[in-house]
Amino acid sequence: MRPATLVRLALAGTRTDAARVVLTALSAALATLAGLAALTVLAIPTPPSTDGNGSRWSQHYSNQLLVEPGLRGGTAFALLLLTIPVLALAGQCARLGAPARDRRLAAFRLAGATPGQVTRIAVLETGLASLLGTLAGASVYFGGRELWDRPDAEGRLALPTDVLPPAGALVAVLLGLPVVAALATALMLRRVSTTPFGVLRTHRRERGPRPWAGVLIGAGLAAFLAVEPVARWYSRRGDDTPSWLVPALLVGGGLSATVGVVVGTGWISWTAGRMLHRYGRGPAALLAARRLTADPWAGSRTFATLLAAVLLGAGAAGLREYFVAADELSRRTGAGLADDDFYLRTMDLVDLAVAVAMVVAAGGLVVALVDGITARRRAYAALVATGVPRPTLSRSIAWQSLAPAVPAVAVALTVGLLLARGLFRAPNGGGYAGEVCEATERLCADPATRERYTRIIETAVVTVPPDVPLEQLALLGAGALAAVLVTVGVGLLFLRAGTAVEELRTT
Repeated sequence: MRPATLVRLALAGTRTDAARVVLTALSAALATLAGLAALTVLAIPTPPSTDGNGSRWSQHYSNQLLVEPGLRGGTAFALLLLTIPVLALAGQCARLGAPARDRRLAAFRLAGATPGQVTRIAVLETGLASLLGTLAGASVYFGGRELWDRPDAEGRLALPTDVLPPAGALVAVLLGLPVVAALATALMLRRVSTTPFGVLRTHRRERGPRPWAGVLIGAGLAAFLAVEPVARWYSRRGDDTPSWLVPALLVGGGLSATVGVVVGTGWISWTAGRMLHRYGRGPAALLAARRLTADPWAGSRTFATLLAAVLLGAGAAGLREYFVAADELSRRTGAGLADDDFYLRTMDLVDLAVAVAMVVAAGGLVVALVDGITARRRAYAALVATGVPRPTLSRSIAWQSLAPAVPAVAVALTVGLLLARGLFRAPNGGGYAGEVCEATERLCADPATRERYTRIIETAVVTVPPDVPLEQLALLGAGALAAVLVTVGVGLLFLRAGTAVEELRTT
């Protein structure tokens, strides 16, 4: 098959296929913007010290996150964390209209295409959509640089528009995202056999999911807990901690915990379905129970973006309480973080990023739920034709969404808070010892008499344990469940059209 034909077949399809390409490209564009922004922050050069006290701040920026070199790594890390819900949204958008795409791929097989050619068509479709998205994101990035490159009255810049990431990093982002998307599609299709009569899975699960996701969550927590002991071990040896070690622990631990929470939703869905099947009353609960046990991984796919955003928000809430505790410590002992109000103001920006991630997650929920209703429209139409009322189906869909969502959100909140607690322990200060001479200045100045009037005073160690941010966690969890309810309501708008009797004749 010629490359031009392969590209034409990959871009062919209905309006649903076009919507899938557009949404996938949009997700790739958002991920590209976040990645390029993080690389730009890391590319800011640290100037040499000019004031004699070792300060190496970049004073030509107006944002303190860019001025202080020690804060840039955390800023870049926060930007990279935002790509997690965006990439999860991309995975959900890639499944939009999957049944229609499967029938189109089957038609290619019926027309004489080989299984390898059909797989290449599916992989190329995702890769091209991601490439278009990365190019669009790069265009917005470079256009924004020109728009925001306006120094203020003091000659300071609001954003680092005067630096660019290394050329290799730019190429890695612009080409890496499409390649990763294409490889992920090929990986998902390795257990799928496309025949002229449809798409079949060559491996079927004979039993429900196992709670192995707890191992990933435990590994993520262990990585965050290991940051302080590892730094202390290098300090005792008189060595500097390798520059790559702490970021590797943070990134690896964060990804491991996030993947564990998302994958663990499959086991939660399976368990919730079994409990509904055993204890549920009414046809709506029983229908939801059978659906949850038949496809437990639907919860992992549906709530991936939402759970990633909730975990990020819970971690931010725990970090805020640490700064509040450090501020209280500085008031008690005079030893704490310098300019604690600045860190608290910075957390407002993190909360804004969490809100954006929640909005992205809500969009992913709508896409997944509407696509699920559309994909199962023949089964729903058959139930309505046999006498099942539509309100019963509506309650069944609500049960199917809320039963795994409630415990999964609780797990994400707990894991996010534990990650913050593992990395930022209770701040402490004091514990100092000093000599005090309790005599006149003449006696204290004389070495012969000073020792008689000198005593050692020790200050007690003061530890301020951070509070559990119950209010923020409750608001975050309530917001996540409210997003689920809203998207269920939006999805039910498509139920009447999807359960028409004419849908029984849909091919």
